[in-house]
Amino acid sequence: MASKAIFFFFFVSAVCLSSLTGKAVADADDLDSFQIQGSVYCDTCRVQFVTRLSKFLEGAKVKLECRSRTNGTVTLTKEAVTDKSGSYKMEVTGDHEEEVCELVLLQSPDSGCSDVSQDAYLRNAAKVSLTANDGIVSHETRIVNPLGFMVPTPSAECPAAFKELGIVPDVIF
Repeated sequence: MASKAIFFFFFVSAVCLSSLTGKAVADADDLDSFQIQGSVYCDTCRVQFVTRLSKFLEGAKVKLECRSRTNGTVTLTKEAVTDKSGSYKMEVTGDHEEEVCELVLLQSPDSGCSDVSQDAYLRNAAKVSLTANDGIVSHETRIVNPLGFMVPTPSAECPAAFKELGIVPDVIF
């Protein structure tokens, strides 16, 4: 009789623990939190990557937008503004595995760089993965590629900067 009571106790304990484990996993997925970090720069050489002549912009606006993969409806929108170093951070809660999330430039501060609508050759969007189910080891922080606005004409210092790098860009100076 005692062996049946012990078996029953262990069986009930196992069932209770397994249900608590399932609840903990579900709660962790519901509360996934990600910190997105990135920067915005002025592309003074019009080469679509950061050089030593690039200037990071304070006061630039960026927007995160997630859309459903199936029907394209917007599921999340969030905005941020860059600080003195041209960096921005935003916190996002929830798992967005079934969505396409991307950061886009909204507005350049009064810096001499072109606005998004004025320059088709500017790097103005970056995709970001907002799920813990993507194989990234440190899944709390997502660092996004720099986003850039361009000046209308390249700086006169650009050829020297490119020579230092050993590259010849496809830009006419």
